[in-house]
Amino acid sequence: MDGDHLKTLIALAAMLLSLPLAAAQLDLQLGANSRTWQTEELLKHPQVQTLTINNDVSYKKDMTYQVVPVAALLIGVKPEDHLQAVALDGFAAELAAAPLLDRDGARAWLAIEDPAQPWPPLSAGKHSAGPFYLVWTDPQAGNISPEQWPFEVASIKLMAPVAQRFPALLPDRALKADDPVNQGFALFQKNCLACHRLNGAGDAQFGPDLNIPYSPTEYFGADFLKRYIRDPQSLRQWPQAKMPEFSAQVLPDGDLEMLVGYLKHMAGRKVKP
Repeated sequence: MDGDHLKTLIALAAMLLSLPLAAAQLDLQLGANSRTWQTEELLKHPQVQTLTINNDVSYKKDMTYQVVPVAALLIGVKPEDHLQAVALDGFAAELAAAPLLDRDGARAWLAIEDPAQPWPPLSAGKHSAGPFYLVWTDPQAGNISPEQWPFEVASIKLMAPVAQRFPALLPDRALKADDPVNQGFALFQKNCLACHRLNGAGDAQFGPDLNIPYSPTEYFGADFLKRYIRDPQSLRQWPQAKMPEFSAQVLPDGDLEMLVGYLKHMAGRKVKP
């Protein structure tokens, strides 16, 4: 390649990088109340506002966004319903509807990336959290976990509950509803199912299956599994690692114990996909 061709390619690349982001669309699959929102429509929503999120989970710093209350978009959704937020890369966050509809305490907002004012990349060489990002104010009040902050959101779907869709995840039905193992199952849905499958069940595309062929409770010695969940990079380090830390503030020690208890229980209930 001669110098002139190289200069032309460099100039073309620079021009493409300088172009504004294209507008995106958010697909809300809510049964009779389904609709598709375009970026420009959301930026003109009657309830749109500017909001600063302190210590944003994804950016690890304060961030200011144009947002709309998630509750204002979930027309017809009831607190007992279940939703799934699917990202452009296939990440699928399982979300109980009640916290998303709550207007007190922890409150959910849809942050909208304006193509004319794009957000910074999440890290070098990566995309931003846009075009749509589910963020929270006062997340501590609702014990909101990092997995409940999906970014690059493309759609939000009204779904059947996880236990109904994936019976292979269920603990022994003989256990009482308030048994710690069942409480651990609820924590697994909230904190793990967006990235991991278990017994081949789930929609996740990222992390390994947590039961097939082996449960991590079978190959992590002593309390190393708990240490790994608390701070994955303290035990295994690699540049593309995606598993977040689960601090005691997000996942208290008692909850962590019940989550590991569920995994131990399911190690005895393997179902090959």
